[in-house]
Amino acid sequence: MDLMFFATVLGFVLLGICYTSFIEWSLHRFVMHKPLSFFQYPYKAHHCVHHRLFKADRSYHLEGRNEIAYLIPMAWWNGPVLVLLASSPWLVLALLTSFWPMYIGVTIAIALYYATYEYLHWCMHLPKERTVERSGLFFRLNGHHLLHHRYMHRNFNVVCPLADLLLGTLLLRSKVKFAQATGRRVPDVQPEDTTLETVAT
Repeated sequence: MDLMFFATVLGFVLLGICYTSFIEWSLHRFVMHKPLSFFQYPYKAHHCVHHRLFKADRSYHLEGRNEIAYLIPMAWWNGPVLVLLASSPWLVLALLTSFWPMYIGVTIAIALYYATYEYLHWCMHLPKERTVERSGLFFRLNGHHLLHHRYMHRNFNVVCPLADLLLGTLLLRSKVKFAQATGRRVPDVQPEDTTLETVAT
């Protein structure tokens, strides 16, 4: 394998990250927050359980509720299934064109994206002053996700908010003041207009 092969794979890894942002957005919005008549597991596990236990207030962080820590990540089998489903169109395309660097690069991106999603999501709800939590990028993504727990119809991306930006669901600040979670790694997402009244979460 030559340098051109690896450069091509890397290019498709970058494309795959953008692609997976839209996959994450679609699954989060249309499967995890809306019950499907034939498959309600994601909706019940995420919308009905995760969001009921983890709100945008101080319950955003686990804080001593270690017995429910298992409810932060998805079930163990979700990763392989999601990677397989999201990469399947690229597998078909690779089979038709025999252009395998495309499929390899996108599949690597999907797998890395999913692992990053799970790790960042874990750190957001169970902060421990990890190295990643001290980065400016994590700080911004944490505020982005906190707002999703306040407004479930906004900020569907956890890893890369590209789809939120391009599909009109990006929210940078709350519309109203509320009792939000606080901490060293949690940005202030309150409205810039300080005259707004505080609303209960």
